[in-house]
Amino acid sequence: MDGRLFEDYLKRLLQWRGYNVRLTKTSGDYGADLILSANGKTIIVQAKRYKNKVGLKAVQEIVSAKNIYHADECWVITNNYFTAPAINLVNANDVVLIDRDELIHWMIMMKDAQRA
Repeated sequence: MDGRLFEDYLKRLLQWRGYNVRLTKTSGDYGADLILSANGKTIIVQAKRYKNKVGLKAVQEIVSAKNIYHADECWVITNNYFTAPAINLVNANDVVLIDRDELIHWMIMMKDAQRA
């Protein structure tokens, strides 16, 4: 699965979780890959499908994109985990990190709900 397919999958997963989701264009998105809205809030998401841990740069990009998109929240979602510096930066900037474990949990919940 390439990066855009990962974003498409996240779109479906987040829609299932109750968000209105829009994908941004593939370039010039200022670091935001998806724009979520629900309950009057706007959330921007950076999606990272990586073989290695996600580092500081992803958090920096989504933080800088927050004002551009006038977002209330910003998230980074990955199929992997985050480095310690990325986690440290998150605490100072109110970014939500969703790592492999949380993502798998969401996927299992959606799959179970679809079976029911």
